Amino acid sequence: MKAEQMEEEVRGTVPEGTAPQTEAGRRKWRLPRGKRPGRRRLLAGAAVLLVLAGIVLRLQQGNTAQAGANYQSVPVTRQDVAVTVSGSGTLAPADAYKVSTLISGTIEEAPFEEDDLVEKGSLLYTLDSGDARSSVQRAGISAAQARLNLEQAREALHPTAPVAGIINEVFVHNGDSVTAGTALAKIIASRDLSVDFLFPYVEPSEFYMGQSATVFVGDFADSASGVVVAVSDATSVMSNGQEGSSVRVKIANPGVLSDSFKASACIGSYCSYGQATVSMPDSATVYSVGGGTVTGFDKLAGSSVAKGETLCTIESEANRTQVENARLSVESADLSSSAAADNLDDYRIESPISGTVIEKKFKAGDKVDGAASGTLALIYDMSCLKVEMDVNELDIGKVKAGQAVEITAAALMGQTFRGTVERVSVNGTTTSGFTTYPVTIAVQDYGDLKPGMNVSATILGETVRDVLCVPAGAVNRGNTVLVPGQGAMAEDGASVADPSKIEERPVTLGKSDGTYIEITSGLSEGDTVLILDQTAAMGG
Repeated sequence: MKAEQMEEEVRGTVPEGTAPQTEAGRRKWRLPRGKRPGRRRLLAGAAVLLVLAGIVLRLQQGNTAQAGANYQSVPVTRQDVAVTVSGSGTLAPADAYKVSTLISGTIEEAPFEEDDLVEKGSLLYTLDSGDARSSVQRAGISAAQARLNLEQAREALHPTAPVAGIINEVFVHNGDSVTAGTALAKIIASRDLSVDFLFPYVEPSEFYMGQSATVFVGDFADSASGVVVAVSDATSVMSNGQEGSSVRVKIANPGVLSDSFKASACIGSYCSYGQATVSMPDSATVYSVGGGTVTGFDKLAGSSVAKGETLCTIESEANRTQVENARLSVESADLSSSAAADNLDDYRIESPISGTVIEKKFKAGDKVDGAASGTLALIYDMSCLKVEMDVNELDIGKVKAGQAVEITAAALMGQTFRGTVERVSVNGTTTSGFTTYPVTIAVQDYGDLKPGMNVSATILGETVRDVLCVPAGAVNRGNTVLVPGQGAMAEDGASVADPSKIEERPVTLGKSDGTYIEITSGLSEGDTVLILDQTAAMGG
């Protein structure tokens, strides 16, 4: 406003067309000093005029650019949309194993060569194990001794029957105090007694197995029934110089006989010579191994017992402590024995996987120095090849196990291989605010592909068929598209005549293959969408 007033004032003072053209004249026409506008006011007015002129110029340029912007009109069509996720990675075998050892020694056997197919568990190397075998033997002896000590300790605490049979005598009772070596009970294997009788001047053929016999024992008035269980093959000379036959007779012990008794017998019409000694069956006396108090002895004379059956307890703190110490010794010895056996197994190196021998670095006769020797051999499982591809967090939801994958390699131009998504890991890696997830792809028919090759992979995800689509570039921020309103298009129907009549329309998006995107609502088949040429709009 001040600038306009100043301009008017000047125009009123110096009539248009009357200003002098000479320097002298111009000096004459200058305003008096008191009536001139200040220099600062003139500069400020000029600055305002420049700003206003710039704004007007920019508005004119903007309208020109908008009017001259180029739009590409694209019809909304129906087509199939296949969701894909692409990436790259390096091929690796299905499994790989570096054969190594912690054992030092000389290799005795290495029955395989490079390129051989080996099965899991196949022998690869055998190392000299002489010292290890000696260690195993020593450990085994120590374990056996420890178990023997444990049995003795348990026997001291809980005496057992050494044979199966019948308790013939009981020498102690509950509550008795005993010391090591005290007799506890006598056990006989059975009630049967046997006596060997001599029959002078009688041939062995006169007797037979199972023949009945009448036995007279000691001074007992009654006889006992017996049966012949053995007959000599021939006659022999007896102690009295007479020749005769030997016959063994078994009788049932009525419970009072022992090996201190004598007996004679009659078999058929023959009687034995003299008195023969009664033989007791196998017997055993149980002694206390340790000292203590007898408890739990409930067996009586005549009671049957099984071999190993506990007869009683010799209670004492020393006996119980001895059992516990012996038990711990057995555990320690067994652990040492097991460790020695495991160590011996280490001298035999077997293949942990089935596969192909890729590299063999050591052979029979070579010496290895434990871990310092590094890898002895390298085995690849080539049943399939695998590639691990990192997938962005925005795309990982499109990937599932079992999806087909197209594989290409720069080393094999023109060839395409098929793979399958084997695993989608949830163990993501975040870098600079972006997370990727490893996806494992298996390639069964890998042809000329080899481990170590770099490949490109395209995961073929879900395909939606015959859906409304627009180019992905037609969708703007906020999921909107540009559509021509009434009067926006030129007569040719392809170019935009009036950009001011272009409308922005919200749409709902579906699947996308990166080039086209599905529209589930907001557009209909036959509609047209506009794509602004950003380069032209920016004056490029």
